Amino acid sequence: MSELSLTWPWALTGLLVVPLLVVGYRRGLRMQEARRAALAADGLVVPAPARSRWRHLGPALLIGALGVMVLALTRPMASVAEPHREGTVVLAFDVSNSMAATDVKPSRLEAAKAAARGFVAKQPASVRIAVVAFGGTGLVTQRPTDDRAAVLAAVARLRPAGDTSLTDGILGGLSAIVGKPVKPPSDTEQGAGTGAAEESPVGYHGGTAIVLLTDGEDTTDESPSGAAELASAAGVKIEPIGLGTTTGTTITVDGFTLATALDESALRAVAETTGGTYRRASDAASLAAVYDAIELQWTTRTVPHEVTSWVAALAAVLLLGGATVSVLRQGRVI
Repeated sequence: MSELSLTWPWALTGLLVVPLLVVGYRRGLRMQEARRAALAADGLVVPAPARSRWRHLGPALLIGALGVMVLALTRPMASVAEPHREGTVVLAFDVSNSMAATDVKPSRLEAAKAAARGFVAKQPASVRIAVVAFGGTGLVTQRPTDDRAAVLAAVARLRPAGDTSLTDGILGGLSAIVGKPVKPPSDTEQGAGTGAAEESPVGYHGGTAIVLLTDGEDTTDESPSGAAELASAAGVKIEPIGLGTTTGTTITVDGFTLATALDESALRAVAETTGGTYRRASDAASLAAVYDAIELQWTTRTVPHEVTSWVAALAAVLLLGGATVSVLRQGRVI
């Protein structure tokens, strides 16, 4: 439901002329009737017939048009509830050595970056975007912002190097959302028997999502399940995107040839824990489609709109209606 406010409320003083016009109109009618009665008494005109109440319609419309015109002078503002998408999306990029593999052209990381640029361009200003780079550790390279240029610059700086820790990727995403470092669940668990989500000062952050772009190859012994449960308790969905092929390929690191392949098992478990959806992207085109499938919550916000033109249009309609009725009934406007 919209609310009406006035930018220049002092202009309403112009409405003081309306009662004056009403009084003047009624006085004019009385004078006209008295004159006609006097002429009828002298036999110069026939006595006035019974008048219909509708004879006041034309003047009433004209006076109403004047009142609405005065209202238009106040520059009225209507607050309207509009639906929009809002929230925070963290683009968490796996920047380990395996992301240089070329089983997704031109490489896993470059394909992820290209699709991310398309995703950023499509988001409304109400969606804030953060960038996290994770390998052996998770690093927030861009805090949540609506500055698209800053986000794109952070994405462009990503380079593959080092190992992979899915846990640090998730914790890095949570750190970006919370605005401060989030410790691993094992560091917050105490002997009191409470869970990690209860001990961690993460809080609740509905309407947020972490897009985990990785080949799923975790080079640590730590399972990402604890970090996923922490995200779930905070209301954060994790949308893992698997980059690469299950058949895999090889990469060269420091003169050594290493095999690498997409590992989907941990990514599926992370998605299931947080209410997200695991998707595989075998090329840049399908990766772009994956981004399009990510949904944020729809909310409403109150936006003020000036409605002067609508009020003025109503005044014009009343003025035209009053003039038309008056001409049809008495052959003149006034």
